[in-house]
Amino acid sequence: MNVNEILRILPHRFPILLVDKVIEKDEKRIVAVKNITVSEIFFLGHFPNYPIYPGVMIIEGMAQTAGLLLLKPEEKLIPLFLGIDNARFKLPVQPGDVLRYEIEIIEKKLNVVKVKAKAVVNDRTVAVAELLLGVKKYEEQGD
Repeated sequence: MNVNEILRILPHRFPILLVDKVIEKDEKRIVAVKNITVSEIFFLGHFPNYPIYPGVMIIEGMAQTAGLLLLKPEEKLIPLFLGIDNARFKLPVQPGDVLRYEIEIIEKKLNVVKVKAKAVVNDRTVAVAELLLGVKKYEEQGD
């Protein structure tokens, strides 16, 4: 799935769209990537002399990837973040890294889904979490 397909599913846009490409997807699992560049707006203040990609952005990228697993473009649904459990940050992510998000459904009840999420750089786990997500129908806002 390329960025144009991602934009048809997720309502997120620059600077908060945090998934560049989906490289694997089936009914219960998805793998996507985000290329971390020095031009990311977050690096202006996090941190000027030692740029580290913020952990909250890693979690958000995981949630967006989960949204890509759960949603279809024709549904007009928006993913909602309902909770985070067992989040751990193991290694820093820096400019030049390719961040790989690996998401797997572990439980589904009605419109709420729990996923196991892992973020990886160069085959090394940089973050893990369990995320709880829901979906809501939305209408695009006009002028």
